[in-house]
Amino acid sequence: MRSSPHTGCSLIMNTELPQNARVLLRVDFNVPLQGGTVTDVTRLRSVIPTLQTLRQRGNACILMAHLGRPRGRNADLSLRLLVPILESLLGEPIVFVPDPMNDKSFLPEAAYSLLENLRFYPGEEANEVSFAQQLSRWGNFYINEAFSVAHRAHASIVGVPAFLPHAAGPLFQQELKALQSITECPVPPVLALVGGSKISTKLGVLHHLLKKVDTLAVGGGLANTFLAAQGYVIGTSLQEPALHEKARLLIQEAQQEGRTLLLPCDVVVRTARGATQVCPVEAIPSDAAIFDVGPMTVRRLENEIARARTVLWNGPLGRFEEPPFHKATKAILHTLATATRERSLVSVVGGGDSVAALHAASLDFSAFSYVSTSGGAFLEFLEGKELPGIRALQDS
Repeated sequence: MRSSPHTGCSLIMNTELPQNARVLLRVDFNVPLQGGTVTDVTRLRSVIPTLQTLRQRGNACILMAHLGRPRGRNADLSLRLLVPILESLLGEPIVFVPDPMNDKSFLPEAAYSLLENLRFYPGEEANEVSFAQQLSRWGNFYINEAFSVAHRAHASIVGVPAFLPHAAGPLFQQELKALQSITECPVPPVLALVGGSKISTKLGVLHHLLKKVDTLAVGGGLANTFLAAQGYVIGTSLQEPALHEKARLLIQEAQQEGRTLLLPCDVVVRTARGATQVCPVEAIPSDAAIFDVGPMTVRRLENEIARARTVLWNGPLGRFEEPPFHKATKAILHTLATATRERSLVSVVGGGDSVAALHAASLDFSAFSYVSTSGGAFLEFLEGKELPGIRALQDS
């Protein structure tokens, strides 16, 4: 297996958590909001065990995070609104710090502190040294517990570790190990199921995965572009004509690498009259749009899962939010969950839409070996890119 920028990631694993320290934690609190209300507390809930473990070791916890893209101060994106939720999850009070750049805000006696949205300050995204230095004064030890932002060269991710002893938190390490189980030392045969709407956002991922897996199965809107590139008539389906040549090159690359590139053999379409029908890819009506893969394709994918020992899922196979186009995604997720439970299949699920699809299929995270909510960092790791947040923790 070829080397990658991540081969040395084990250098930051198994780091002993500090004791009796002021721990400055970069966490992922970028939660979904609707009308000022948090609609999913998964990211908040996930960090609670880490915080409780740190407190049991006598540490004070200072939490820093971002929320949305505020473009300066924006009361609607203040982290203050998370305080009641976190206090409920922790069962302990949290001191909110509205201006962490103000020396008068420093509260050494607080067990838990939450700093205001870091993106209210231009120094965060610009990775200004002075801003990172100001942040670092809040603690004497730094932990990154937000793998989801490891692809960002921001002050709280790569700047602060230069001023403090540092480590990867348990969640960060868990995600790294899960991704390495796919890219560095997977148990073969390895199957990757990649869906989603656009090939342009995942072209690098597809190229990199071809070198890592035995079978690469493509669904969703990505598959439409591949089908059109091969000359199939796909009606009014979503596709990216400008990438037809790159899709054809990827098919050639799979053949050269001795990998199997699995595309849909049948699809579920909606015609201009609103009728839903299943048809082979050779007979898609000119007035129809593809919204799901068909039952024959599902059976082929189930057969691939049956022979695989390691499976990566990234992106739904169809428009899972809208029945009846949810059937393939739901069926394959349940097949994957059953294989994980019954024969110790290593299953890694990642990407925002993937997690939403999992919820739509009435499955929870425990049904799989690992579920990532990291989005961009997850994809960039799979693309083989070096993540600044990982490099910052490796540097002494």
